[in-house]
Amino acid sequence: MALGFYYGAGSPYTWRVWLALEHKQIPHELKLMSFSDGDLKKPEFRAINPRGKVPSIIDDGFVLYESAAIVEYLEQQYPASGKPLFPGNTRDQALVRRMVCEADNYYAPAMNKLVTGVLFTPEHDWDEGRISAARDLCLAELARSAADMRGDFLAGALSAADFTLYPMLALCLRCEVKKPALAMTSALPEKIDAWMARMQALPYHAKTRPAHWH
Repeated sequence: MALGFYYGAGSPYTWRVWLALEHKQIPHELKLMSFSDGDLKKPEFRAINPRGKVPSIIDDGFVLYESAAIVEYLEQQYPASGKPLFPGNTRDQALVRRMVCEADNYYAPAMNKLVTGVLFTPEHDWDEGRISAARDLCLAELARSAADMRGDFLAGALSAADFTLYPMLALCLRCEVKKPALAMTSALPEKIDAWMARMQALPYHAKTRPAHWH
């Protein structure tokens, strides 16, 4: 029985899990939840995730939410499937986990400030100072990631670290559609720009990219 994957289009956290599922080649059934239709508030979904957020999974009756926990679960529950999300020896795996934590704890807050300030605020209410500060925080974190890269991907081999940071950065760059003057793309560190191109070349990238992003 295929794993049930509850996701929302455009959420970097659901995109993280979808990339992991494809990388691990785990059979799954997509269950798209509509933010605008209030699907996350419906009792049947709250029974799966009482916090009313995506992503969530149901795997043979086992319910799990929170994207980082789901990715760890996929790695441990399906060790022989596809490619590892935490490759290498114990230290290599610890490095991946550290990078995941850094993306969640440092880049994500900056992302949230930028996305809230641009995408979820009417243009006439934009606070240019706050938007600029959030942009600068994102770029500062990306500079750290660029300096710390261990190869073609963040930790060397393609891993959960890449699947965590990439959707967050992609969402930030999506803000340029609404506010071209943000100019984040042109300000990306060279290594991050090249890394993004490698991520976009993954065979399952187009399949998992939010359908409404043109």
